[in-house]
Amino acid sequence: MTQKTDKVKNLEELFVDTLKDIYDAEQQIVKAMPKMIEQAQANELKQGFKDHLEVTNQQIVRLNKIFEELKMPAKGKRCKGMEGILKEGDEAMQETLERGVKDAALIAAAQKVEHYEIASYGTARTYAQMLGHQNIAKMLDQTAKEEGKADKQLTTLAESHINARAKA
Repeated sequence: MTQKTDKVKNLEELFVDTLKDIYDAEQQIVKAMPKMIEQAQANELKQGFKDHLEVTNQQIVRLNKIFEELKMPAKGKRCKGMEGILKEGDEAMQETLERGVKDAALIAAAQKVEHYEIASYGTARTYAQMLGHQNIAKMLDQTAKEEGKADKQLTTLAESHINARAKA
């Protein structure tokens, strides 16, 4: 039996739908991060995840401000994309992996999350700009830049020594 869904009729509705998707994705990430922190073995990876959890909580506050500016309740719509990415990462954590290999797998999982967020925030920012929501576009751009910075930090960690440990 198929579930009835309302069709998105215009860019404004698509924009709001995208924000709801992002909001739920961030909520899922906040729930998943403590397990990633616990599973990380390299201290710098563990700290990086802790730092990004704080940033993610700030991003949720920013999303709440965006919904407030749009005069709408901050409410998510199940983000199946993030759900799948996090499930894949969880499966990697549950596998029996050697010390360095587990950290390399965690970085790969985290980068998939970051790339999904970069794409989502970039799309939402473009919609906001086109719709004349300049303040919202600035907030979304700030978050997209934070996600890009997190991705670069993960790459630096992987290339500095974590992937080398996994290789050994």
